[in-house]
Amino acid sequence: MPPLEKLIARLPYPSAAVQRAVAVAAVIAQAGIGVTGSVVRVTGSGLGCPTWPTCVEGSIVPVAHPELHALNQWIEFSNRMLTGVVIAVAALCVITAWRVRLDHPERRRLVKLAWTMPAGVVLQAVVGGMTVLAKLEWWTVAIHFLVSTPLVWCAVLLLRAFGEGDDEPRWLVPPAGRKMLVGLIVTMWAVLIAGTTVTGAGPHGGDLNTHRLAAPIATLAQVHGGLLVVYLIVLAMFGLLLTRSGAPRDLWRRYAIVWIVALAQGGLGSLQYALGVPEAMVSFHVLGSALVIIATAALWCGARDRGPVTSRTAPERELAATS
Repeated sequence: MPPLEKLIARLPYPSAAVQRAVAVAAVIAQAGIGVTGSVVRVTGSGLGCPTWPTCVEGSIVPVAHPELHALNQWIEFSNRMLTGVVIAVAALCVITAWRVRLDHPERRRLVKLAWTMPAGVVLQAVVGGMTVLAKLEWWTVAIHFLVSTPLVWCAVLLLRAFGEGDDEPRWLVPPAGRKMLVGLIVTMWAVLIAGTTVTGAGPHGGDLNTHRLAAPIATLAQVHGGLLVVYLIVLAMFGLLLTRSGAPRDLWRRYAIVWIVALAQGGLGSLQYALGVPEAMVSFHVLGSALVIIATAALWCGARDRGPVTSRTAPERELAATS
């Protein structure tokens, strides 16, 4: 057994509550870092730390600079420091999943899902550095945001994986329902991509001197809203199919939550546009997008059953530890 694995094996087996808490922390961390990033953008603090990985040339932390406002420096620096929290949570996910797998060797999928957390943080750090070095070009900011969206999705899948088995998925909806769910997911990401173009042409670029997308924002907003309507139509069609197939109560609950979150997000986006895109509402809209991803991922998870988590008796665990 490798030294690191021996060290992890000495840790107490995480209870179901601990496993769930770690996964919930991952969902919050992956969604929250996007929200704090939007705060950096709307406050014009995107270049408060104009270099990377240092804040200013020769210093990791903010220092007095004639061309940089101290508040902008500290807002951007604080957001970078929050990445450390995300890294810590990601590490906990891997350690927890690894410890579970030592008692349940069949749980390879759980460990693979856990590893997406630190891998995603590394990717985000690289993309974030590119965004700063590119002086917040709108398309780099869009990529920086879009990279975080699959991580939110994977965190929800990880949360589900801690509480379910590893059997082949038994779908609770007919094949047509599975296709609709795939269509719903594809449409969701199309909505998110279209939203980044609206942001790219909008007034909040993270810095007064950053280039903006040269396209009519009204047209971009119409495309963004139109795709949301398509998302809701597919969601409604999926609901009709659930009615005919006799879906379980838990799946209906998840379905209702998607409707609530999606309609709230659509209403917030419309109000935000009508009011001239006030700063605070931008961050709430980013939070809303994360909630849509979480709710849609939860719906996907609830549409299939992988069986219960297998358990091993104490003697079996002791035998495995000594072998």
